[in-house]
Amino acid sequence: PTSRLDSARYTMPSRGEMSGFDDQPNIVFGKAPNAGKKPGGGGGGGGGTQTGTGMSAAKLDAETEELKHKTVSKDLRLAISKARTAKGLTQKQLATQLNMQPQVINEYESGKAIPNNAIIAKIERALGAKLPRAPKK
Repeated sequence: PTSRLDSARYTMPSRGEMSGFDDQPNIVFGKAPNAGKKPGGGGGGGGGTQTGTGMSAAKLDAETEELKHKTVSKDLRLAISKARTAKGLTQKQLATQLNMQPQVINEYESGKAIPNNAIIAKIERALGAKLPRAPKK
């Protein structure tokens, strides 16, 4: 029977021998200077950058009305806040009554909400007041 380890054949390398792995590439995280740049090539001006809607970024910047959401009209905002204060309710109390987040009522009264006739109808019933509706699309 032979011994489990033949000490002449199987010796572990010493620490000095282990440090000889300098042929491994250095890994650098981040962008290396001049990485991917063509020699002599200046900065590029992004030519036809397209957004998700298929419009160029410059055209999208110039666009003002077409891509904006419809927001609550001023008369609806005022009607909701007047009816709510006439009933002596806070925004939070009204929202709780309607099983909604107080933020929803706040957005309607501040004019940031996208009008939803179902929500307007719920607010109408809770306040007992007729409110102006959002126009049909």
